[in-house]
Amino acid sequence: MARYPQTRVLHQLVEQFGLYAQLQTEYGARGVLRAAARLERQVRAATAGLRALPPEPRQAAREPDALAAIQALRPRGPRRLWRTLPAARYTERLEGALLARCAGCTLGAPVEGWPVERMAALAAANGQEFPPVDYWRSVPDDEEKRYALSPRAAYTRPGMAGVPVDDDLAYTLLGLLIAEEYGPEFTTADVAAAWLRFLPYACTAEDVALRNLKAGVAPERAAVVDNPYSQWIGADIRADPWGYLAPGWPERAAAMAYRDAFLSHRRQGIYGAMFFAAAISAAFALDDPVEAVRVGLTEIPRDCALARAVRWALRQAPQITDFRAARAAVDRRFAGMHPVHTINNACLTVWGLTIGGRDVTRVLGETVAMGLDNDCTAATAGSLVGAVVGKAGVPSHWYDRFDDTVHSYLIGRRRFGIRALIRRFGRQARRVHGREPACGAEEGRA
Repeated sequence: MARYPQTRVLHQLVEQFGLYAQLQTEYGARGVLRAAARLERQVRAATAGLRALPPEPRQAAREPDALAAIQALRPRGPRRLWRTLPAARYTERLEGALLARCAGCTLGAPVEGWPVERMAALAAANGQEFPPVDYWRSVPDDEEKRYALSPRAAYTRPGMAGVPVDDDLAYTLLGLLIAEEYGPEFTTADVAAAWLRFLPYACTAEDVALRNLKAGVAPERAAVVDNPYSQWIGADIRADPWGYLAPGWPERAAAMAYRDAFLSHRRQGIYGAMFFAAAISAAFALDDPVEAVRVGLTEIPRDCALARAVRWALRQAPQITDFRAARAAVDRRFAGMHPVHTINNACLTVWGLTIGGRDVTRVLGETVAMGLDNDCTAATAGSLVGAVVGKAGVPSHWYDRFDDTVHSYLIGRRRFGIRALIRRFGRQARRVHGREPACGAEEGRA
């Protein structure tokens, strides 16, 4: 991996400058505002210089952003595992995938981004096992609301009443709404229209893209205007509905994920969405989540950074026997990488599956215990293992407080019934399997 600059030192220096600017203002010193303006000009100039640096051309050739170019660089793969949709098998596995996704997200949400030791301390204070085997009994700041809707207590076993709000799950629901409104051949412009209609706010790359759309930037450029987050995890947390909608058809799931991801991401950001969508799609037709991961790799460029990292994670898997080993390996390998990047979190997701196998509780608990963006990783791992084992393989304590309800912050869509979601995804999956995509519809253009 490339060596990252030590930006922590830069953050500390800027913070120190701000503190001294405050102090000297309080002392009545002259020239504070001029010094601040001078530093601002210097930082803006340095940032513009960074943005103007040309990408390494050989790496760019290995990591294209156009779908046809991505597909030309894929390794050989099955492309399609189910030629027809086996209704009963699909429904059972879809229930498993959705329930385990909701469970992983809900377990990870109140400890999102926490250091491992802080999570372990919470478990000890609660008298719970760590890694967790059930929802947290209590969490700090339990009345504080996430996304201005669900109090943190709603993510605990005593306080849960339905699946509480989270952005990971909001995009799963939004993917379904997009398919229902625009059909399986939806375009990136259709995704943009749905975002403008349903998203009240977003984070990181999605926030940039949404603001760009509102400012009149075309959908095909919304990801590249003032967006330093374009390789972060945001697009792959949106991947699950495409796997649900194209079960047993990883190539189709990856292409749908591409059209969604293209709105906000580039390179690894796009590949992460395609990889996980294909893996989840494959999991419906396979009996081993790790085998599904390997299928997912066949839908992204063989030499992209994400593919190399996932292959490394699979090679290391025999030595990664628990969450501590997983986190330590990622921290060494990707030192300096942002905690919500696509690559480091993908490796943790893979190890959650290699450690836990078909055991849903172990997959979720170990993945959350690894930290980083652990509501995202546990939700994705939950989709994969849940699609393999079906509802019968998901212990009931993970969903017995869901009350057939998923809460949401989507505009005009604050509540979804779980049973209704299963029917609605099934209806759209039949549309996907019922016809081939229209000519040119797999491209990510608006």
